[in-house]
Amino acid sequence: MKIRIGYSTCPNDTFIFDALVNGKIDTQGIEFIPYLSDVEDLNLMAFKGELDITKLSYHAWLHVWKEYVILDSGSALGRGNGPLLVARNQCLDPRYLSLRVAIPGEYTTANLLLQMAYPHIREKQVFVFSDIEQAVLDDKVDAGVLIHENRFTYQKKGLVLLADLGHFWEETTSSPIPLGGIMAHRRLRTDLVTTINSLIRKSLAMALENPEGAVPYMEKYAQTMEPDVMQAHIKTFVTEHSVDLGDEGRNAIRLLIEKALGAGIINEEPVDIFIS
Repeated sequence: MKIRIGYSTCPNDTFIFDALVNGKIDTQGIEFIPYLSDVEDLNLMAFKGELDITKLSYHAWLHVWKEYVILDSGSALGRGNGPLLVARNQCLDPRYLSLRVAIPGEYTTANLLLQMAYPHIREKQVFVFSDIEQAVLDDKVDAGVLIHENRFTYQKKGLVLLADLGHFWEETTSSPIPLGGIMAHRRLRTDLVTTINSLIRKSLAMALENPEGAVPYMEKYAQTMEPDVMQAHIKTFVTEHSVDLGDEGRNAIRLLIEKALGAGIINEEPVDIFIS
């Protein structure tokens, strides 16, 4: 059986899926066909149901929950790892100014948190996440929302922090941040989805037991990333909730749903959202 699986080129995803797609674990007769891309590309593909298993921003999932169910393993969900709003000028105050802001995608959780924190900011431009720092430096926008490895590099490039959107979420909810998760299309059989969830957990367990073994696959898609930045990325985005959402992780997702409903971002409450 062939399963088309999508995830980002970022180190946390290649770290998690290395063993699964590179023959390091027994996949029980399932052949995983990987598709690696920017997370917003994956988000948009989900609206067409193109992938069987896919990484999605939790913001995007709010709009496609009828088609995709959340797996327990593989999520980017934790504390101290949220998106950052940065600029060239520290005097800019996003609380009062309607800034031109670069975002990494309309359906990213980063954009959702920006909308929740600063609903008056409406002039947004979508860039590939890795191009946002330069867009700010080139004065194409006043500020930019950084995710992934750019959280660790913006200061070296002369940018300053205006707001930690993850801190905003944690301060207002006392909950970890549901950034992105691994979802299964509901057209798949329940027993197959359960098996795939278990295999993802085994793949991640192998990477955690032997982190160096995943480095070549990580470097293949993060060739410009310095080793220390890549390791910081893994430490930040691969958490205990990546192994298993647990009650705290599931409650964080339910809280995101509640906040999205209250803000009018969605108008229907998702149901039957987890695999079990």
